[in-house]
Amino acid sequence: MAARLKRLDSAPWLIRAAQALRNTLPGDREYGDRLSVAGSETPQLIGQRLTALTAERPSALREVGFSALQVWQSLSEVQGRGLGDEEVVIVFNDLVGFSDWTLEAGDTLALELLRRVGQAVEPPIEAHGGRIVKRMGDGVMAVYSDPAEAVEAALEGSRALDGFEVGGFSPRLRTGIHMGRPRRLGGDYYGVDVNIAARVATAAGPGEVLVSDATLHRLDTGALELKRRYRFRGKGAPKDLKVYAAEAAD
Repeated sequence: MAARLKRLDSAPWLIRAAQALRNTLPGDREYGDRLSVAGSETPQLIGQRLTALTAERPSALREVGFSALQVWQSLSEVQGRGLGDEEVVIVFNDLVGFSDWTLEAGDTLALELLRRVGQAVEPPIEAHGGRIVKRMGDGVMAVYSDPAEAVEAALEGSRALDGFEVGGFSPRLRTGIHMGRPRRLGGDYYGVDVNIAARVATAAGPGEVLVSDATLHRLDTGALELKRRYRFRGKGAPKDLKVYAAEAAD
């Protein structure tokens, strides 16, 4: 019986049906990636367990499980449970091309790179009043109270990697910044605003700092050069979300 159920769970037609159903449901259709399930709240823990159980193969159970969590998240936001009491600036960054490079470079060089990048990128976060919430492999999540400080820290961190090289690899940082009211749990944050910040970061190019319009409205734009990204397509992000590439003004 167990073998039959396992085969059924891996059946392509059933997986396609589960994915099609998920696409019709409200919420973040990308729920289940490492960013959306990071945390210690019950839905995140369930998501982590689903990912661990089904990581090695396609799974209808995985799709159905994440469909339920996707809807739960959406309902929580509608009912206001996803909003926290404090408005904060949420920043995600990571290294472009790091995962592919590590496959060839190996663990020793990868660890050396991460240590050196951390030494270059993390001091500006602290210097500008930011707090590192968590480190996620080749990137970090940080929060700030001041959006201008968040943008300046991101630009400094990106510049700190200019001319940087380890094992033939020149890392470039991509950063996404969004301002909202995420839910705080212990030292971590979760909710739709966290997911939006993560999607903005994913859309950034090498060396690029992207800010959402919610962040832009709280900035002194005279100190920055801003360029609208019209082709932004952040999966799971609001359709009316606008993002801008930010650079220091000359």
